[in-house]
Formats: sequence, structure tokens, C-alpha cells
Amino acid sequence: MSMLDPIIPHMKSLHVAMLLIWCAGLFALPLMLARHDPAIGQADYARIRRATHYAYAFFITPAAVIAIASGTGLIFLRGVFVTWLFAKLVFVAALVGFHVWIGYVLVDVAEREGIHKAPRPFLPLLVLLLPVTCILILVLAKPDLGQIPLPGWLQQPLGNQLPFDVPKR
Repeated sequence: MSMLDPIIPHMKSLHVAMLLIWCAGLFALPLMLARHDPAIGQADYARIRRATHYAYAFFITPAAVIAIASGTGLIFLRGVFVTWLFAKLVFVAALVGFHVWIGYVLVDVAEREGIHKAPRPFLPLLVLLLPVTCILILVLAKPDLGQIPLPGWLQQPLGNQLPFDVPKR
């Protein structure tokens, strides 16, 4: 038993909690962006614009960073180097891409001059549903994807030194 084993349940709880906030926020933002319509009145428009900006900048993005950091920590704490995990990481990259796209749309609609229309929420939500569903399936089922050929360096840690010096205290 490693000295870090007691940390794993706490790290996993943090990871799941931040994933819930991140994914819920990614589902909520297209719906919030659809409400960006100057025709509703300046006060309501400003309130919706501020709410989407603050949600993205102060809740959803930090949750994403913490979810990714804690997930990365779990990979190394548990020593999980299996094919389903690498497939999951592909879909996590898709979530990151969706997150960046939503940020771009948010800036485009709320911050840039001119008239910008947010996309209708149906298609973005449908697109978001794919990586979220695939991540859930991969994590819960942990399928044996051993028949997919992967290079050896992806299947086990190599034990090499980092390319930089780590300061010692």
C-alpha cells in the first residue's frame, strides 16, 4: 500500500464533483446564450450577458481545470494505463474543444461590436451529448479495447526522468 493511497477517494470525489459542474455548465451555456437578444430590453440583456460571462469565467472554466488536473493526478496515482482510458481522453479533448467554442461564441455574442446571433441550442446540446455519453460508457463499463493496437509507450509508464529539474526543498 502506497503512502498516497488514502488520497485517492478524495481526489476521485473532487474529480467527479468538478466534472458534474463542468458538464452541467456546458449544457446550460447554450441555453443561456440563446437568451442573448437585445430585443428583450437593455437591463435584461445586460443581466443575461453578465450571468453567462460570470458562469463561464468563474464557475465552469475553473471546474474544468480542476476536473482535468484531478483526473490527471488520478491517472498517475492509480497507475491506470489502459486502452479505455486513452479513448476516454479523446472524448475529454472533445469536451475541451466544446468548452473553447462556447467561450468563443460567448465573446462573439456579448463582447464584440455589431449584431451577432447565438446558435440555437439544439445542435450544440446534441453535439455535447456525444462525448459526455461516450465518457460515461467508457468509465462505467471499462471495456476491454485490447484489440486496438497501441504503441508500447502508451500502455505502460517508462520510468524516465522529467526533461527538467524538479526543485528540492
